Amino acid sequence: MRTLQPAAIGSLLLNFLLASPASASSEYAQWLEDAWPAEGPGAAAMVVRNGDVLFRSASGMADMELGVALTPDHVFRIGSISKQFTAAAILLLEEQGKLSVTDDIRKFLPDYPTHGHEIRLEHLLTHTSGISNYTSIPGYWEGGAIRKDVSTAELIAVFSGLPMDFAPGEAFRYSNSGYVLLGAIIEKVSGMSYADFMQTAIFDTLALNKTCHGGLQIIPGRAKGYQGEAGEYQNADFISMTQPHGAGALLSTVDDLARWSAALFGGALLSQESLEKMTTDFQLNNGERIGYGFGLTVGERFGEREITHDGGIHGFSTSGIWLPERKIYAVVLSNNQDSRATSYVAARMAFDAAGADYPRFTAVEVDPARLADYQGVYRIGDEDSRSVVLEEGRLYTQRTGGPRLRIAAAGGDRFFYLESFSYLDFVRDSSGRVVAMEMHHGGAPEAERAERISDEVPVE
Repeated sequence: MRTLQPAAIGSLLLNFLLASPASASSEYAQWLEDAWPAEGPGAAAMVVRNGDVLFRSASGMADMELGVALTPDHVFRIGSISKQFTAAAILLLEEQGKLSVTDDIRKFLPDYPTHGHEIRLEHLLTHTSGISNYTSIPGYWEGGAIRKDVSTAELIAVFSGLPMDFAPGEAFRYSNSGYVLLGAIIEKVSGMSYADFMQTAIFDTLALNKTCHGGLQIIPGRAKGYQGEAGEYQNADFISMTQPHGAGALLSTVDDLARWSAALFGGALLSQESLEKMTTDFQLNNGERIGYGFGLTVGERFGEREITHDGGIHGFSTSGIWLPERKIYAVVLSNNQDSRATSYVAARMAFDAAGADYPRFTAVEVDPARLADYQGVYRIGDEDSRSVVLEEGRLYTQRTGGPRLRIAAAGGDRFFYLESFSYLDFVRDSSGRVVAMEMHHGGAPEAERAERISDEVPVE
């Protein structure tokens, strides 16, 4: 690992970010304003390529009640982007010889019930432990319990008595519980609170001066969080920031997250060996790869290798994406937890900056009478189907058990989902009748075909 004093690291990363002035990209600004109009909750965004700031801006309101506009300097809850910080902290402790990611968690938490299984730290890091996700307990995330201040031990007690979902290493299932346990292990090994260790070992070391553990303290420039949609916005429900712990309790800014990305992927914090562990697609017991490393999703899209993570917490939605071969980092932080555009806009900016071939669509007008051709039910599998409904001149689709989503016409029989790379093509037979749809999830070239089984959509 490269050895630098804290002040030197801060200077290095500050120079990195200020190497060139942020370009006023009107296109990126328009994407930001389209997704977050000026009068509602908003978002800050930043795009960095090879050390040059391509875009840094914000749209929307930091405080709707006081009429304060968002700026890129505002501080946001980052939700599950916190997980990569927690994972890095574990790897730092491993480099110090205080633990190994292959250690059994009972070495540090001897009283935790593992039901006869060996659960290793790497299982917690990769969501393959089988430990049930406490935020999925019915009513917990939305109810009164989430408002209560708890100790680390009290939080672990919320889920420690639940049965295992599967044996360790047998499957991937996202579990915030695993990152709470990692936070507890950091506390046990370091002898410090999770918040204090993160502050001294990472935030201070890397001069992330606006990154911190959340709480009731006064944080200059903190944006207010909201929920809901246009015309129905509300202040976000309260959450005690003792509840997300190592899974999502941090706050930051777009500048600090760009500094963090530069330090993490540039070798200023971890050794190359540790970084490889963090960004390697983990393998299940059966040899299957899960598309997740330590606190980071890893994969390939639109011909580019990507390392990314989203976050969602009361009042906020976030997304950061790193394209290692292009040295591009894009981050979007929104103060609306219900925003569906956050990950899409971050990815769109990143792939656009990379010159990647990703789906680009412009909505076109279609005769409402023609839209009626597409109504019906399309069978996906034995149990799933997708309904297409025409309402007030607009088409909506709804998969079994899923939300209703609007689709817009791109021309011909092609339609696309707003704030998404996903699109679909309706297929006609020789007589011109629509008989199927071919869905391209996330813009993938491969299509999921669904045959039309009914012209009528059942009334719910």
